[in-house]
Amino acid sequence: MAYWLFKSEPDVFSFDDLVKKGAAGQEWDGVRNYQARNNMRAMQLGDRGFFYHSNIGKEVVGIVEVAKLAHPDSTDDSGRWECVDLRAIRPIPKPYSLEAAKAEPRLEGMALVGNSRLSVQPVTESEWKLICELGGLDPASI
Repeated sequence: MAYWLFKSEPDVFSFDDLVKKGAAGQEWDGVRNYQARNNMRAMQLGDRGFFYHSNIGKEVVGIVEVAKLAHPDSTDDSGRWECVDLRAIRPIPKPYSLEAAKAEPRLEGMALVGNSRLSVQPVTESEWKLICELGGLDPASI
C-alpha cells in the first residue's frame, strides 16, 4: 500500500463534504498540475491518504481511500487530465497542522513541508505512521 496527501480548500470541498458522499466517494477532479496528475496515475485501489484542508486551517483532518483508479477528469475538455475517486474512511481525532509538521524534525523531508503547494503528494510509510500517531490514531487500525 502507498500513502498520499490530498489538499482541498475547505470552503470549496471539505472532508465533511467527502464524508457525505458515502461509500461511492467523489472524483478528485480539477487538478491541473502534471506532477499531481502523475501521482494519481501511480495510485492503486485501497491506497490510503490524508485529507488536508488548505488555506483555511492548513491541517490534516481525515483519512481517505482510493476508491477508483486514475481515469479521465470529467471537468476537463482537453483530455490531458486524469483523477482518482476517493472515499472518506475516518476523521483525525486531533487535526495535525502544517505548522506542527514544519516544527517536527522527523518530518523535515515530507513533501508537505518542502512543497506545500502541490495538491496531491506522496507520503512515506514513516510519515504516515507518525502523523497518524500525533493525530490520535493507531496506524495499524486504519
